[in-house]
Amino acid sequence: MQKILVICDDNWHPAEVIRRGLAARQDDRFAFDLMQDAKDCLTPALLAEYPAVVCCKGNSINAANTAPWFEPGVTEVGPAELESYIRAGGGFFAVHAGLAFMNYGVPAYNDLIGFDFFGHPPRCDVGLHVTDPAHPVAAGVEDFTVRDEHYQLKVLAEDAKVFLQSSSTSGGVQPAGYTREVDKGRICALSPGHILSVWQHPMFMRLFTNGLQWVLREI
Repeated sequence: MQKILVICDDNWHPAEVIRRGLAARQDDRFAFDLMQDAKDCLTPALLAEYPAVVCCKGNSINAANTAPWFEPGVTEVGPAELESYIRAGGGFFAVHAGLAFMNYGVPAYNDLIGFDFFGHPPRCDVGLHVTDPAHPVAAGVEDFTVRDEHYQLKVLAEDAKVFLQSSSTSGGVQPAGYTREVDKGRICALSPGHILSVWQHPMFMRLFTNGLQWVLREI
């Protein structure tokens, strides 16, 4: 069983959604260790204890404190430390809020993860379409529709391999899932995941499992 660190909880994305979403899973291949207040808990030494990290958190300390938690020279783990972890072979999986660093932008984080988030329309029906069925993260995934926040993203990394696309009447067509490799490490990103019912959807569960296995180099 792989032990995975899950960083979650901010003012727009409560940890309860992530906790219940992970609890809905029916397999025991991963053990999830949730951390809600990463600012003064996470250190490079602690980070190194995990083969992969899932970030479901925007850049605020927690749901009650909107001050940024992820800043160069302020937190023990900032962009440079995270990049070192990934380059040394760590896996990083950004899910929904892990892509939403708009209010407290950290350009070094955006460059590392390979995206630029610029907003979303009100919650709506979002169609998810697999654009690269041959990609390992898309294995066994069929097109599906969820009600969610439709994230609008610009992929910055030239080496990003987009395998999932999202679309809605109000949000247009957007990249919704991609991977990239940075030295020995791997990065995966999924934009859906604001609402609990998304985490409980069988196709999202498959994407999440595949994404974790990919950053862990199991597939």
